[in-house]
Amino acid sequence: MGATELWLVRHGESVANVASFAAESRGLEVIQVEHRDADVPLSTTGEEQARALGDWLAENITDAAPSAVWASPYLRAQQTVAIAMRRAGLDLPIRIDERLRDRELGVLDLLTTQGVEARYPEEAQRRRWLGKFYYRPPGGESWADVALRLRSFLRDVDLYDDGGTVLAAAHDAVIMLFLYVCNGLTEKELLGFARDHTVANASVTKLTRPTGAGRWNLESFAHEDHLHGAGVPVTEHAGDTSAEIF
Repeated sequence: MGATELWLVRHGESVANVASFAAESRGLEVIQVEHRDADVPLSTTGEEQARALGDWLAENITDAAPSAVWASPYLRAQQTVAIAMRRAGLDLPIRIDERLRDRELGVLDLLTTQGVEARYPEEAQRRRWLGKFYYRPPGGESWADVALRLRSFLRDVDLYDDGGTVLAAAHDAVIMLFLYVCNGLTEKELLGFARDHTVANASVTKLTRPTGAGRWNLESFAHEDHLHGAGVPVTEHAGDTSAEIF
């Protein structure tokens, strides 16, 4: 019997999320960030969101306390889950796993939409032709690449977390691709869902399968009531809003 519940948490708002929004709004080509992607910390708002997430955990662990906690190796994800667990009084080791890291953008890293069009017009065109799911930027990953590492991760979850509830802190595209893998979606179904839904910062997406085997059921997507209840800003900062299929 494998894991029966997956609680997928997106990291709180990061300083790069804020910088990206500012650059896109101003029509700049480059996002000004002082850290490499793996070292980007939470913003002040992100820390508040993580504490609100901790309050949600405190309310929910009485019914189904996680038996294991996993996190992306990226700082913003680790900070989010550490703050939340401390707030909730949840004392479990955090298993760091590189398969939960954010999608790698290669040569397009730190470029806005305008920057990609201006500096790599051939890549912008290639992406429009291949579509969001299969396009792989030079030196980076496609969504399909991320799905492959998540399949491997899920096998290890079932190996080590038999019959329990697993909490995993990751990133927006990663959580979308968990849905693709766990719910057996097609490319068209996934991109249609992504077109109409965004994974808010510090939100919780819950997948369940009572038998511990087979396909997962989506119980709730990007739950954010704990943020509203705490009076904390709800931020989305979608990493890639385009979902065209060509």
